[in-house]
Amino acid sequence: MANHQKDFLFVLIKSLSKSEKRQFKIFASRLETSSNTKFIELFNILDKSEVYDEKLILKSGIIKKVQLSNLKSYLYKQILVSIRLNIPSQNIRYQLREQIDFATILYNKGLYKQSLKILDKTKIIALENDEKLMAYEIVEFEKLIESQYITRSIQGRADELVIQAKELNYRNTISSKLSNLSLQLYGIMLKTGYVKSDEEYKKIDIYFTKHIAKLDENKFGFREKYWFYNANLWRNFLVQDFLGSYKYAYKWVTLFYDNPNMIYLNPVFFLKGNHYLLESLFMLKYKSKFKEYLLELEKTISDVRFPINDNIASLSFLYLYNNKLNYHILEGTFDESEYLIPEILKKLKLHSEHLDEHHEMLFFYKIASIYFGNEKYVECISYLEKIINNKNLTMREDLMCFARLLSLIAHYELGNDYYLENQLKNTYKFLLKMNDLHEVQKEIMRFMKNLNSIYPTDIKKEFIKMRERFIELENNTYEKRAFLYLDIISWLESKIENRKITDIIKEKAKLGNR
Repeated sequence: MANHQKDFLFVLIKSLSKSEKRQFKIFASRLETSSNTKFIELFNILDKSEVYDEKLILKSGIIKKVQLSNLKSYLYKQILVSIRLNIPSQNIRYQLREQIDFATILYNKGLYKQSLKILDKTKIIALENDEKLMAYEIVEFEKLIESQYITRSIQGRADELVIQAKELNYRNTISSKLSNLSLQLYGIMLKTGYVKSDEEYKKIDIYFTKHIAKLDENKFGFREKYWFYNANLWRNFLVQDFLGSYKYAYKWVTLFYDNPNMIYLNPVFFLKGNHYLLESLFMLKYKSKFKEYLLELEKTISDVRFPINDNIASLSFLYLYNNKLNYHILEGTFDESEYLIPEILKKLKLHSEHLDEHHEMLFFYKIASIYFGNEKYVECISYLEKIINNKNLTMREDLMCFARLLSLIAHYELGNDYYLENQLKNTYKFLLKMNDLHEVQKEIMRFMKNLNSIYPTDIKKEFIKMRERFIELENNTYEKRAFLYLDIISWLESKIENRKITDIIKEKAKLGNR
């Protein structure tokens, strides 16, 4: 998986496409003199290397150790300059930035009217594409030129610019406040997780209402709407109101489909919105809507107009394949989903530099769930152990917890009594360290602990009793999310009825087809 301790220059070179490498070499040849060929030699060494090896660089004799740091910095900068010069012309933001740079050159040469002409045209394009921050920067530049009283502009020009500046500043402030709120709610999610009581719910509700109290959604433009929906989404996720999450994720995605040019201008925001929409539908178990939006997302990503770069490719893979697995888990079609596993493992390697370890472990958990549904318990345990033995998952205790619980059930199914006993002890120790255990997790633990002491003739009665207890917990707002990690009720029903878990889930999926 991504190792963020790697050398930055090496990682940058490895991220370059064949065309970008070719463009860099053409660009570098223009800079090449007898004194600076060293940076091209360094590029070639790193390009051919599988891993970053400083000893290999020094052994080549191109540079002394004391000079290496400066040469690497120079090469790093030149690669970025080369990429910058070859940015596709259809990228609006680069176009706008380029035009502002041209206007600055003309201004510095004293060609004020030419500068203003470029700025006015650029401002129109910025506003058409809802680039209000850049539009504000342009207006401030126009004010600077006009304030020098050298252009003799038409009367009323000053007032016009002042009004524009005020309006843009107001809208940018609204966007900034809403994006801050969204980020703060996300921070609360990372720090304390989902709310677990009515008291915590009230705190979040008061905090959120206070920050949006004076805002009027009817006056919002695209960007303000985007951040408003984003903030509302995180509020609803936090309080586990998944119907509310679905409502605002739907508004978020619809906003982009109603403004298709924004899909291609802001592909990351578009992808994230779709992911949260699908996540909300998964939480609600709205199977048919889930399939509809998943297919629509896949169609949009495959459109030739959809931007392609390393970051977008990695996010597209993450969200598409995560939700493809989720769909099969919802449907109970575990046998039909196994073909995805080799594809996912291959793509995980391909995108390793752009995805963090948490996302890899989440894929492993879903793969384990697929194998569990297919009653392939050895394979299931193998993937769960990759999570359990990972020492870096400090931010995803919930994932670690359910990986251990699912592993206990898989060992039980295999009849590994001795191993199960050891696992129970280790899991119990782990759970004690967790600050905020859900009741579901506690109950699963108690249940698994008592299973070995129950007479075979009484096991079915115990399964029925626990099923009733878990149904009760599933109806609790603050506990229901846990059942999406681990469908313990369907497993219990498979034991009670002596049927396959996949058949149980398939039947439920047909009954609740929304």
